[in-house]
Amino acid sequence: MPERHEGEEKKGKEMKYADVGINLTDPTYSGFYNHHAKSSHPADLPSVLSRASSIGVRKFMVTGSDLSQSLQAIELAKQYPGQCYVTVGVHPCSAKSFEKYAGGGEKLLEELERVAREGMKLGVVAAFGEIGVDFDRLALAGREVQERWFERQVEVAVKLQLPLFLHSRAAHQSFLRILTPHLPSLSLRGLVHSFTGTLPEMQELVALGFHIGINGCSLKTDENLDVVKAVPLEKLQLETDGPWCEIRPSHAGFKILEGVAGRDGEEEKWKKVKKEKWEEGKMVKGRNEPCEIWKVARVVAGVKGVSVEEVMESAWRNSVGMFGLGVEKGALESTAPAEST
Repeated sequence: MPERHEGEEKKGKEMKYADVGINLTDPTYSGFYNHHAKSSHPADLPSVLSRASSIGVRKFMVTGSDLSQSLQAIELAKQYPGQCYVTVGVHPCSAKSFEKYAGGGEKLLEELERVAREGMKLGVVAAFGEIGVDFDRLALAGREVQERWFERQVEVAVKLQLPLFLHSRAAHQSFLRILTPHLPSLSLRGLVHSFTGTLPEMQELVALGFHIGINGCSLKTDENLDVVKAVPLEKLQLETDGPWCEIRPSHAGFKILEGVAGRDGEEEKWKKVKKEKWEEGKMVKGRNEPCEIWKVARVVAGVKGVSVEEVMESAWRNSVGMFGLGVEKGALESTAPAEST
């Protein structure tokens, strides 16, 4: 059973997180790092999920960044029914895969739609993504190819009536230009995940009905923290984006961790070792895990001046409200909505 906060037992409140951006199909969770053919340690995904569950992570939305990863994510969701849900789509940095696909880009688009439909029938596909535009990494895929296949994927999501799992880097105007014509057909909008944009960009996205995904990459600078402070709680969701985006000592958010009341002693709960010295029950240095989501919640709480519980409960409500994640609508409506902060 998930652990409780000290003093919360009488109120019946349990820790309840949804990590809505987690790359559980990444090779590091199978012991492979930096594209090496030889593993550094045995696959330890069951331990990764167990650690997360022990601190209250109830739901995992596994990111699909291309067709292969989307298929892998669906297989993973079958292994962990009721816990793992998935997104289906092609990341902007992989947009060239449309041009390289046997039969062409439209054929790949058809295959993505087929996979998403089948996953929806299984009850495991929760969103279409990770899709968007990234002009910071044009060496991986040019502006034109990114924009073309972002828009075509949005069209598929509209057809399927799936919320979007979105990526935007240094491309806000292009991002909105492509999305805006489709908004009347996107009732659930979507989540702009791993948000690192400016305050005006965040405000514009929220005004259009999108939610903002916060992880360690969203907490690097003082400017990032100012943005997080301004995100309305009813539009905020939590994620880790593991194995990346951990909160590092160099991040502006790191200093807040020790100054916010929350889960005392979590820092020492699992020892972290180098991958070459991996042992069962220990975490790997530099490999982020969903069990670290409480740190994101703690920083958000510190920035906003509210309790960790309020952040956690609001984010949970927002995530299951948008993506479902196997939570019955009645169960969601039985909890009072959080006030905007």
